[in-house]
Amino acid sequence: MRKRYLFMTQSLKEKTAHGLLWGGLSNGVQQILNLVFGIFLARMLTPADYGMVGMLSVFTVIATALQESGFTAALVNKRETRHEDYNAVFWFSIGMSFCLYILLFASAPLIADFYHKPELTPLARYLFLGFVLSGMGTAHSAWLFKHLMVKQRTISQITALVISGCVGMTMAYNGFSYWSIATQNLVYVTMTTLFYWYFASWTPSININLSPLRSMLGFSSRILVTNMFSHVNYNMFSIILGRYYPTRDVGFYDQAYKWSSMGGLFILGMINSVAQPVLAEVANDRKRQQHIFRKLMIFTIAVSFPLMLGIGLMAEELVNLFLTDKWTGTIPLLRLLCISGAFVPITNLYQQLLISRGRSDLYMWGVIIEGILILICLLLASPYGVENMLKTYVCLYISYVGVWYGLAQKFLK
Repeated sequence: MRKRYLFMTQSLKEKTAHGLLWGGLSNGVQQILNLVFGIFLARMLTPADYGMVGMLSVFTVIATALQESGFTAALVNKRETRHEDYNAVFWFSIGMSFCLYILLFASAPLIADFYHKPELTPLARYLFLGFVLSGMGTAHSAWLFKHLMVKQRTISQITALVISGCVGMTMAYNGFSYWSIATQNLVYVTMTTLFYWYFASWTPSININLSPLRSMLGFSSRILVTNMFSHVNYNMFSIILGRYYPTRDVGFYDQAYKWSSMGGLFILGMINSVAQPVLAEVANDRKRQQHIFRKLMIFTIAVSFPLMLGIGLMAEELVNLFLTDKWTGTIPLLRLLCISGAFVPITNLYQQLLISRGRSDLYMWGVIIEGILILICLLLASPYGVENMLKTYVCLYISYVGVWYGLAQKFLK
């Protein structure tokens, strides 16, 4: 029995180490590629071009969350999964995707009116095709994620990024402005979905039976609500700036967010590639979970703070060197986002712990309250300029880390 336990422990350690290695490689390469493609695109396009796509990002991510409806996390945390579970999620995602696209297609003129930009109508109808395409790969992505097949996900994402980046640069060079960014996003989603189908050792069947969703609905519904609020929280700036400020200010923020996210996503990708399935696997052994969580937290802090604060300190040099002086307005925003960005992986790890303990309800209410506080503070600060709005957000975000710590403390002393 002792040998069997040691074997299982070693197996989990190997899976975790393997996942962190490929997660780090994946996100490291992806961020380098994003940096290269982003530099070329930023030199060929204007802040207003990025602002046009940035104003639509909140609708895209919310629709994507609805299409997935939290079933990926539900499948990962389910002890035993069958073909019928994945098949039900597959057909649900496709049906939801088409319904949402029809709704948003019809709502595109209203979105354009909200931002006072008539040209957003055709752009929105084109860009929103992305979550229809991603819906076809939701179940396959969940299958790869649950089985810790990080290497296969890495190959899929990097290959898709290279192809989509080349398409985006070619279109930008030929004068397609913001259409090049939208097409780059669509090509990336399409290629990723195709590769997930190729690598997953699972194929859907035509027998459509959604009854297996009932056993996952309680858990997944709370994840859905949480994801929607999380996406709104992260895109709150784009909404408010798009409504009350010039399009170029949305572009400056969008570029600052992308550069700060390069460091943040590198760390998040490494941690998220293993944290949820590993913590869920040892959820019944509190001491083991505590030990694994502590190691993940130490690793996260050791990487996050030097990387994010380093990017913030070099913000002026990075922007002037790579993006040219037309993006100078990005510099103060990037510095502020790097401060809060250092805490994002820590917050994320606390959230992953709550989900692994089956407390998606605490995760949900924590995100909802945080979103409401952010919205109130940003609206109050909006008359005082973009930089002051962002300072308010950073202070609130860092303070709220204490709330997540308190929730996690209830489960792992």
